[in-house]
Amino acid sequence: MSFKKAAVELCVTPTAISHQIRLLEQYCGRSLFRRRPRPLVLTEAGARLFPGVHDGLEAFAAAISTVKRDGRKQPLRVTTTNAFASRWLVPRLALWHKQRGVPRLEVIGTDAVLDLNAGDADVAIRNAATLPTHGVAKELFRDSFWPVCSPRLLSSGRPLTRAADLRGRVLVHFHWPPFVPNAATWQRWLASARRRWRDVPESGEMEHLSFREEAHAIEAVLAGQGIGMFSDLLVGDELKAGTLVKALDLKLSGFGFYSVHSFGHPREREIAALSDWLQAARQSFFKKSDDS
Repeated sequence: MSFKKAAVELCVTPTAISHQIRLLEQYCGRSLFRRRPRPLVLTEAGARLFPGVHDGLEAFAAAISTVKRDGRKQPLRVTTTNAFASRWLVPRLALWHKQRGVPRLEVIGTDAVLDLNAGDADVAIRNAATLPTHGVAKELFRDSFWPVCSPRLLSSGRPLTRAADLRGRVLVHFHWPPFVPNAATWQRWLASARRRWRDVPESGEMEHLSFREEAHAIEAVLAGQGIGMFSDLLVGDELKAGTLVKALDLKLSGFGFYSVHSFGHPREREIAALSDWLQAARQSFFKKSDDS
């Protein structure tokens, strides 16, 4: 029964409240308040309208509160490539979930590009040459590609010190999408090697083993089946543990890893927290590697 108190509660002016009430009265065709003499009281029409409006607004508030509460309990859906999901993100999920107040993650591993605007996922971790422009994007880290192999492959007495030593070896390949510019392939590495060494073998002088999935190619190299060209991010744990070693001291520049979400996403704070954690996890890995 106070326009002034209503204005304070809604953070508007009493005049704005009075204006809205008059619009409601015009719509109903009836006076809802008796303004004179004071104090303000409801008319008969106002008294009839009040319970329905009150109960309706209470029901709206309760429903919104329930949806909001349930929304906070829903996992944050993260889409990324199969290789990054299986070899980097999933092994570190326990560290994320140890933090207080963070949502659980639903990891969607797929090499297809999901439509974030359509709600197929909340956030994507994309591997790209340049900053994505189809949403809110933040660079997390970058990688490099090295020729790597199992140390068992080097224990046979055939050293690898220059590109010429690749003759007769098995090179392991995986599929790169045709739209990726400057893919880190063996062909690109050999072209780079020719600018450093004179005696660089041609492709036909090596054997070749190819896989559709990057993760399968990594498993083949871990099993000692050949030498692969892999991201130091995806095989970083194996390089640190010594189950893989850098076969030759020549790398290729890689790509950026970016977190991407749609504009105005309702869970932006949680997405920002995830992005910060991803960066911190990567930096922590480098620090531990340096310490060791």
